[in-house]
Amino acid sequence: MSAPEDGGIPRRRERLSVPARKVSRVESWPGANEAKHEKLWRNNLQRRARAQGFELRHSAHGYALLDPGRKRIDDRHDMTLEEVESCLARR
Repeated sequence: MSAPEDGGIPRRRERLSVPARKVSRVESWPGANEAKHEKLWRNNLQRRARAQGFELRHSAHGYALLDPGRKRIDDRHDMTLEEVESCLARR
């Protein structure tokens, strides 16, 4: 620490080094782009489902489309986004 020249608060002047670390896939540009693409795709499917009177829900198993009576379409709760898209296209 340096001594205060004018009687103020002592200040410490040193630079912190950035720790060397391995960049994970989650923190990389391609990983971020894929995550953004999936989010936009899911939001688009959610809007399409609402326009047709359905609700798109997500769980640990996958995606499910629910009709206005809250029953699953095709009695499935483990669909991928691709399967949801094809199901919406058929209806």
